[in-house]
Amino acid sequence: MDIARDPKPKTRKRILQWSIGTVALLGVTIGLRNLEPAAPSVDAATVWMDTVQFGTMVRQVRGPGTLVPEQMRWVTALTAGRVEQIVVLPGTEIDQNSVIIRMSNPDVDVALLQAQQTLNNAEATLIQTRSNLETQRLTQAGLLAQLRNQLQNALRDHATNQRLYDTNPELVAATELARTGDAVTDLQERVRLEEVQSALLEVSAIDQVEAQQINIESLDDIVDFNRNRVNSMEVTAGVSGVLAELPLDEGQWVQSGETLARVVQPGRLKAEVRIPQTQAQDITAGQVAYIDTRNDTIIGQVVRIDPSVQNGTVTIDVALPRDLPRSARSDMSIDGNVVIQRLDDVTYVGRPAYGQANQRVGMFKVVEDGQFAERINVTLGASSVNEIQVIEGLQEGDIVILSDMSNWDGFDRVRLRN
Repeated sequence: MDIARDPKPKTRKRILQWSIGTVALLGVTIGLRNLEPAAPSVDAATVWMDTVQFGTMVRQVRGPGTLVPEQMRWVTALTAGRVEQIVVLPGTEIDQNSVIIRMSNPDVDVALLQAQQTLNNAEATLIQTRSNLETQRLTQAGLLAQLRNQLQNALRDHATNQRLYDTNPELVAATELARTGDAVTDLQERVRLEEVQSALLEVSAIDQVEAQQINIESLDDIVDFNRNRVNSMEVTAGVSGVLAELPLDEGQWVQSGETLARVVQPGRLKAEVRIPQTQAQDITAGQVAYIDTRNDTIIGQVVRIDPSVQNGTVTIDVALPRDLPRSARSDMSIDGNVVIQRLDDVTYVGRPAYGQANQRVGMFKVVEDGQFAERINVTLGASSVNEIQVIEGLQEGDIVILSDMSNWDGFDRVRLRN
């Protein structure tokens, strides 16, 4: 006879198994959630590292620049013309009277001829004016002499009639005496007027001659001006030196005021360095500057700072010694480093690619014998060209990564693969 079994123990066993599985799964889930993500790997050979140092840090600012002559002269066209001949080529030593270019302009020659003709006409007019004035002066002098002679005769006639009338009134009529007296008075007035006219004629003659002479002087200046224009067709250097630039071709037409050439004095060069405007506020005259020509380094001194900003940079002039390396040439591209400050007893490190002065940034410090790098917060101070001051976060001897680590911004720890 079969005996029926109770199903409850089997059901309890299955419920127990499910409960244990659920608890185990929950524990694994919580454990996995609490695990930190694995540190990503970075090839140590591809990152730039540097060791934190303590001591003296030299602050410098850097900028590109050019070597330019201290003294140079731009030769410009005084008048328009066509380039007929280029006499001297760039690189030639010349003196102030050396002819560089010969030009031509027929209009300039015609203007000189016209000015000379006008001057000649004015000089001829002056000669004619002087002749006419002298003729008028002689005519007036003759008339005045004649009137004075008539006056003397009238005075004698009147004096004679007066004596006769005083001796015996019957010898000379009263009317005759009065007539001779009136004749004297008339001639005296005429002589006075002619003397005034002679004086006015003399003054007028002087004024006319002076006016003609002033006109001739002005015309002579015009002739000299046009003669200088003609002479300027032979372009001279004006100063001694080396012809550095001649941007012209034969047959080319140039306008008045256009640049024809550039003459420099060899051996006397200075550096014009363009410093970013954000770094130029600490530069002062007298600071030491190192000029890198790619072949040599020249030590100079800041002598001038441009007060204006152009294209985001400030131009400074650096005076250079007289004895320059043979590699130094005019218009050469250079790099200039200006020493602006020496900081003693400071902690500093190489300038990172992502950090600026006076900022707090995150940097990766190498730990565990170079196997890992951990992110730490670092406060930076004053910066230089290649170095930056560390105020807080690092100590002497620490090794940090200076390369751009923005690809690992989401991680605080990376593994360094050797």
